Amino acid sequence: MKILLVEDEKMIATAVSQVLKKENYLVDLAFDGEEGLDNALTGIYDVIVLDILLPKMDGIDILREIRKAQINTPVIMLTAKSETRDKILGLDSGADDYLAKPFETDELLARIRALLRRQSELKTDDILLFGNSAFDPRRLEIFSENRKVKLTIKESNILELLIKNNPMVVSKDIIIEKIWGYDSDAIDANVETQVSLLRKKMKQIKSDTTIKAIRGAGYILE
Repeated sequence: MKILLVEDEKMIATAVSQVLKKENYLVDLAFDGEEGLDNALTGIYDVIVLDILLPKMDGIDILREIRKAQINTPVIMLTAKSETRDKILGLDSGADDYLAKPFETDELLARIRALLRRQSELKTDDILLFGNSAFDPRRLEIFSENRKVKLTIKESNILELLIKNNPMVVSKDIIIEKIWGYDSDAIDANVETQVSLLRKKMKQIKSDTTIKAIRGAGYILE
């Protein structure tokens, strides 16, 4: 499960991130609103934990942009404010839950688990289409007609990123940040290896779509 934490207080962000990682969540951090929105719009996260008071762009505006883009990722609003009107504003803007600072990390974890359970119950059709093929993120499978093949988690994450950003080019840097994480030691060669393996599996199901490398830019589905 992948979580985006948008929090400008770096000490808090780092501490919460460490707790989440101990629970085996993959965590990306963003320290201002613009960076947070850029990450959120990729649509690759299972939960977004979003502070309201942020530099460059506040959490409410980020939330509205996320929902305007029809991204339904569950969002927990974090804020130092505890007034009822702030809670109502967040929920009316599309938040799924609300947690006022200071908070116990155990409570945050419980709320994340609750949202993930609810999301799992609501999902009835996660199938993503590309060309004559389809991708099932829940089963980590791609299929075309009577052919089916299993993907690894990283292959699945890369394919989902490419599908959801199509027809835009996705750079290797973005793939590393989104799939391996900001603090990863992954390099371009890691991306190239995973893309090569994914291409082979797409050929196995005789997909009419391939992953094209754009020199100096990144990858695109074609």
